[in-house]
Amino acid sequence: MNHITRRRFFEDSLMAAAVALPSASLFAADAPAPVSPNSKLTAAIIGCGIRGKAHASELARLPDCDIAYVCDPDAERTDEVGALLQRMGRPMPAKVQDMREVFEDKSVDVVFIATPNHWHALAAIWAMQAGKDVYVEKPVSHNVTEGRRIVQTARKLNRICQAGTQNRSRGGLAAAVAYMHEGKLGEVKLARSIFYSGRSSIGGPVNCQIPPRCDYNLWAGPAPMSKLTRAKFHYDWHWMWDTGNGEIGNSNVHATDVCRWGLGVQGLGKSVLSYGGRFKFGDVAETPNSQVAIHDFGDKTIVSETRNLRTAQFHPAIRSMWFFYGTEGIIADSHLFDVNGVPKEVFLAKSENHFANFLRAVRSRKHTDLAADILEGHQSAALCHIANISYRLGREATPEEIHSQLSTLVVQDDVSGTFEKTLESLKDAGVDMERNKFIFGEHLHLDPQLEAFASNPKADALLTREYRAPFIVPTEDAI
Repeated sequence: MNHITRRRFFEDSLMAAAVALPSASLFAADAPAPVSPNSKLTAAIIGCGIRGKAHASELARLPDCDIAYVCDPDAERTDEVGALLQRMGRPMPAKVQDMREVFEDKSVDVVFIATPNHWHALAAIWAMQAGKDVYVEKPVSHNVTEGRRIVQTARKLNRICQAGTQNRSRGGLAAAVAYMHEGKLGEVKLARSIFYSGRSSIGGPVNCQIPPRCDYNLWAGPAPMSKLTRAKFHYDWHWMWDTGNGEIGNSNVHATDVCRWGLGVQGLGKSVLSYGGRFKFGDVAETPNSQVAIHDFGDKTIVSETRNLRTAQFHPAIRSMWFFYGTEGIIADSHLFDVNGVPKEVFLAKSENHFANFLRAVRSRKHTDLAADILEGHQSAALCHIANISYRLGREATPEEIHSQLSTLVVQDDVSGTFEKTLESLKDAGVDMERNKFIFGEHLHLDPQLEAFASNPKADALLTREYRAPFIVPTEDAI
């Protein structure tokens, strides 16, 4: 058994053990106590796709808020969420296409944003400027600069703003993080986030049909109103740079956030390097379907691995996971193992509903009561964004060239081993490496005093975007 096979076997065994052990997530919070009608908060849901429906289902179970509005540029979707709320015993909310109508209503206290990524920041900022408190889905921003603008808006206007990184409300996971922060795992220098989920090609190019009841101008908002060539209008915006952030921003942001939390790191680190590619699909999507990102924080490193090609190499019960490697043991999910991977303990503690946590902080007016304050959501999303910037500034490279480049990288990871593991997974998925080339990203160094790169104007240009009037994220001075 060679080094790479041993390593994969070890990590797969940890994943399998984590599935077999009792789940800390079973220890959920008690149901919220009844509240008087006068103390209820009035809520609006902006964005009525998959996450918007999830928001509606969660809020309908909470007795301390009324859902007054559902909003989406596609009226078909507001109808769907309105019907869902009625089935759950809630009154039919007002249904609108333009979120500005919601923000103008002074009776609305809280706004839940579940739009496509390119709308997250501006919707959150507009809502806070209108006097609302905001829950915004992950990634909280489409780019680094607008993420910082959300934080600045929340602080300047004294608004409560929660990020939709729900793992921070898991009691067992919080206990595992506290165990690390108390030094009981020893010295922890490496955290690894993974997201493995098979997806299919999105096809194209075709003439994309805008849904008949959708206002494309409102849907595009801050993004260009480009001619779309993907087959499916909804959801597949994730794989286009104008509107999405790829799978690393869509899904791996959750595990990356846990890695940041556990390691206790702040800021964007010293450097970032990302490599991968969009292998095998041959479609119109722009984002990679296999991607590794290496975040160097000096004495600590976060490595994220994102895969969308179907393979049989990973445990079928787990798509997302995080590992912390300490000198005294390993933590995977909320499970403790010794250094040899033998299970030792499951961290158990009561959780709090992430939406209920937000509403509690809205009442206390203390952003420190939030499980996932916007500053944490911003920094975790920003790690995904700078990984994508490295990738987008990269060049085609052979496996041999990548091996050579990685051999010069000094971080807290066996980077060559990680690359070999990635290469093996691609071969297992039937990728012809003669016809499919890697993109090896630019190794980008960061200015430790700023959320910017060190003497790299090309990279700095991708920290923000060109906005389409009137859908413009304000500058710091204009907040």
